[in-house]
Amino acid sequence: YLRQGEFTINGNGYSIIGPSTFGFLNSTGPTNLFPGGTTLHLNNVTIRGFGNKETILSADSGSIVNMRNVVFRDGGGNSAGLNSVLQFGGPTDLRNIQVLNNGDPTSGRLIFTATGPASVTITNGIFRGNIVMPNFGLFNALGDIQLNCASIAGNTYPDGSEANIFRVWNDAFNDGSFQRLGCPKKRKEDPTAVPTATSRPLAATCVDLSAATGITVGATFGIGSGVQCQRLGGGGIGIQSIIDAGFIDAIDIWGYVDQGIEVCFPQAGRLLFLDANAMPRAAAPLTSHSVNGMTCALIFTPGSIVLLPN
Repeated sequence: YLRQGEFTINGNGYSIIGPSTFGFLNSTGPTNLFPGGTTLHLNNVTIRGFGNKETILSADSGSIVNMRNVVFRDGGGNSAGLNSVLQFGGPTDLRNIQVLNNGDPTSGRLIFTATGPASVTITNGIFRGNIVMPNFGLFNALGDIQLNCASIAGNTYPDGSEANIFRVWNDAFNDGSFQRLGCPKKRKEDPTAVPTATSRPLAATCVDLSAATGITVGATFGIGSGVQCQRLGGGGIGIQSIIDAGFIDAIDIWGYVDQGIEVCFPQAGRLLFLDANAMPRAAAPLTSHSVNGMTCALIFTPGSIVLLPN
């Protein structure tokens, strides 16, 4: 239980899996798990399987929330219903987050809600496959929500129609605001657009790689926006412990990666990421999600993704 103070949860790429009858952290009820005056830093973790305890994560008025590389997936779906996935009551900064396949067709409500004095900024987000109740939107606000660079697709109402992206929480208050901004444009003079100094053959494009290997690569601005891909063998990975573990496949991504790149391997497994900005490259667990049976991950930094057996 979080009481007033500052807390950090570093998931290291693993999942926290909950029962469908409870939320992950919730401010409502007698236990008041997430009261005002609490600061939470949530990093590199998947939160999945939680259900109907008002919300999956609910921060009370006056709380502070910071998230980096977090996935909320497969929540709700029980008879008591899901009020919302996330609810915030104070300054909130969310970066590189995914909200996937949450909600309930009979009683699920909001995907995101900002209540009270909340000011929520979301940078680089994926929102797919969620279900919300009629008369609500994916993002509802009494406070302010700013959405920077997001992929929003396949979110529906119970009748299957496409869900509204934003609705004010209550027209009588009329004090919620929503601002959606696009992703940053690539600038030729920006050295971060091609951060890898080593020259590589441009013939190894993402389209060519997909046709040859079944590994699919998607980019916010399209695969022709300056993203490059190359399949790696053991020599390209260069870390003996990964080679000894019997890696299944590996791909290197560089170029215009900070727009958000989704990579999907056709096989099941767990993922490691080798950040190109770190020398020597160190392997770190990478949060994954499943799309049509494929093992997928989202990155915003050039580097190598390695698929290992579970």
